[in-house]
Amino acid sequence: MTQEERNKLYVASCLLDKKITIEEGAELLHLSERQVKRLKKGVREQGDAFVIHKNRGRKPVHALSHEVKERVVNLKRSEKYSQANFSHFQELLEKHESIHLSKSSVYRILVSEGMESTKKHSRRTLHKTRKRKPQRGMLTVMDASPYRWFLNGMECSLHGVIDDAGGEVLHLVFASQECLEGYFELTKGFISQYGIPLAVYVDRHTIFRSPLEGKLSLEEELSGKRAKVTQFGRAMSELGINLIWAKSPQRYEGKLKGYGRLYRVDFQ
Repeated sequence: MTQEERNKLYVASCLLDKKITIEEGAELLHLSERQVKRLKKGVREQGDAFVIHKNRGRKPVHALSHEVKERVVNLKRSEKYSQANFSHFQELLEKHESIHLSKSSVYRILVSEGMESTKKHSRRTLHKTRKRKPQRGMLTVMDASPYRWFLNGMECSLHGVIDDAGGEVLHLVFASQECLEGYFELTKGFISQYGIPLAVYVDRHTIFRSPLEGKLSLEEELSGKRAKVTQFGRAMSELGINLIWAKSPQRYEGKLKGYGRLYRVDFQ
């Protein structure tokens, strides 16, 4: 069993014991809530074997064939699906046509053919602040804060990692600037002392996320091209740690900066 499968099994156990919610499980595993519900149900009914990947040992298929694209377009233009918006159409393809594609893939295929999705106006929803995780090690937050930390006036970056459950600062590392080496040293430090976390919450810096992520054209995806994983992302994958990219500014930055000021010293 791989580390990723162990993580899924651990989250499923927490869900079955009602220690976390479906939404929290989806964030930890970087999956949709529907997938997490399926995971919970599968482990409950089939046990630990459910998390083992069914395609293990098979050759993966990364590119969509031209035949699949053409079939999706023809089905959307048919009278049967012409009135469905893109999101609903993707669900209908999966349910009735056995075509399993992500909503973004279906969207790009249809838009490339000049189609537009019918929009449904819905009420605006208010988003509440995310609750902290119930247990240590479920989610850690990494960030770096540039500042003139030392009395000699030289600016450098304080790299820090905080546990989401209690807001505890786990490790701190200084570097001349925010860099890959600083984050690697930071990761080594807190893992050596506390162990491997389930997930790490980071911003969208190119250290963590490729600039091409989510920006490839349909033709590039059809040809099998993929955004390259960063060195940090590859290292986290090998350790079985899920990377969660923030969509908003970190709420821990102030705490990290305030904590770092306690350690200002005069280095000449």
